[in-house]
Amino acid sequence: MNRGPILVVDDDGAIRRTVAEILIMEDYMVATAPNGAEALLAVEQERPGLVLLDMRMPILDGWGFVQGLKERNITLPILVMTAAQDSANWAAEVGAAGYLAKPFDLSDLLNAVERLYGPV
Repeated sequence: MNRGPILVVDDDGAIRRTVAEILIMEDYMVATAPNGAEALLAVEQERPGLVLLDMRMPILDGWGFVQGLKERNITLPILVMTAAQDSANWAAEVGAAGYLAKPFDLSDLLNAVERLYGPV
C-alpha cells in the first residue's frame, strides 16, 4: 500500500521532534509542520496518510487547518493532540478520527497511529 507520511503539526518544537522521532523509530515516514499554514503547504506537496494535529497554534490553528482542507476538498484522517480539557469536543468539532490528551503515553500514541494509519 502506498501511503503518504504521517504529518505531525505542533507549534511546540520539542513535542513535534519527539513525536516525529518516536514514529521514525517505529519505521513510519514522517513530515512535520510548526503551524496549520505550513501544514497545508505540506499536504499540497505530499498527501499524508494521517495528520497528528495540535489545535492551539499561532499563524493558523487546528480549526483553520481543517477549514483549509475542506476548501481544497481534501479529506484526511486526523488525530488531535492537545492539552486542553476540551480535547474530545475539539476533535469532534473538526471531524477528527480520534484524539490524544497531552501529555500522552508512548503506547497510546502508537496504538492510535496504528489504528488510524495501519501497521508499518
